[in-house]
Amino acid sequence: MISRVRHRILHRLQLRESWMIFFIMGIIMLNFPFLHIFNKSDSVFGFPLLFLYFTVGWAVSIAVIYLFTLSVNQNNSGRHEKKEP
Repeated sequence: MISRVRHRILHRLQLRESWMIFFIMGIIMLNFPFLHIFNKSDSVFGFPLLFLYFTVGWAVSIAVIYLFTLSVNQNNSGRHEKKEP
């Protein structure tokens, strides 16, 4: 069941629209309204909110890119399978 769910998620990530959605979300998250929300003098565990916002956003973007590369690699490996006679 887990492999089926993983396959569905990876298949959905192959869509060109999802690439564009994540790109646009990344641009929006780095613009004024969100930066203003997190640019406070408050801190969490001694770290400023803006620093945590950038760090967590960076980690999430790496995870999304990793999922996209997995889906592309899975798609390419399925196409280039050699059939022996």
